Amino acid sequence: MSKFRKDNDREVPGISSGSLSDIVFMLLFFFMVTTQMRETENKVMVKLPEATEVVKLERKDLASYINIGPPTRTYQAQYGTDARIQLNDSFKTTTDIRDFIAAERDAMSEGDRQFMQVVIKGDQDVRMGIITDVKQELRRCSALKIMYQARKSE
Repeated sequence: MSKFRKDNDREVPGISSGSLSDIVFMLLFFFMVTTQMRETENKVMVKLPEATEVVKLERKDLASYINIGPPTRTYQAQYGTDARIQLNDSFKTTTDIRDFIAAERDAMSEGDRQFMQVVIKGDQDVRMGIITDVKQELRRCSALKIMYQARKSE
């Protein structure tokens, strides 16, 4: 009997698929955690003006966005080409800003309400009167931390 015997009838074992489901679920969980979903759909066109000073938001979850600009082409037949105010996913007027701010504050925890910021994303060709009206309404509802989003100048 030889010490190094060759067995020709050995077969290659099959690949175990027992851990395959664990790997798939781990990848699925990873992508669910790292992916950010879009919160609102832009219904207005906003071409941001250039900025001379840029400040980065510390916590984006404490920011509420107000978009001001002309409606996109899909909404121009219904709303015209004049500048509109978009709060979340709908067109609103300046009188609706108070309810919007109240709803945003209610959605935050008690400790974060004092750090809430309102970011105005206004198109560079929007009349300043609309932005002034929005700012006046924000003052009436005590939303005094206002930032303007702009392009970084190159």
